[in-house]
Amino acid sequence: MGYNARRAALSIIELFLERLAPYGLKPVDFSVMSTIHHNPGVTSRQLCAALNLLPPNLVGLIQSLEARGLIERKPHPHDGRAVGLHPTDQGIALMQQAEQTASDLEVEKTSRLTAAQRKTLLDLLQKIYL
Repeated sequence: MGYNARRAALSIIELFLERLAPYGLKPVDFSVMSTIHHNPGVTSRQLCAALNLLPPNLVGLIQSLEARGLIERKPHPHDGRAVGLHPTDQGIALMQQAEQTASDLEVEKTSRLTAAQRKTLLDLLQKIYL
């Protein structure tokens, strides 16, 4: 199972890297931005837990995304010690385009599957890691 999952991932990741290069997003950048985009106000701690990242690895990513003007830090509304991460207007626009590109790629790479098979595959894969 691992062998086949890895082969499938490799066949997608090569095109993913190529197609998301114009957005300046690597897979981990995309994951972090997507999580922030869909969960405005998420904290670094929550990001680490959701994406299985180590805090030291996230610090540089957050700084880079902030320097690019894609995210901003705002005080957390309920925890005075925490800071929420929010997409900027530029970050929202970028992620709308990048997520559409990623979605189109997934449809393309799974074109031999029916829509029901694609959904089943996604559901089964998520059962392994969620």
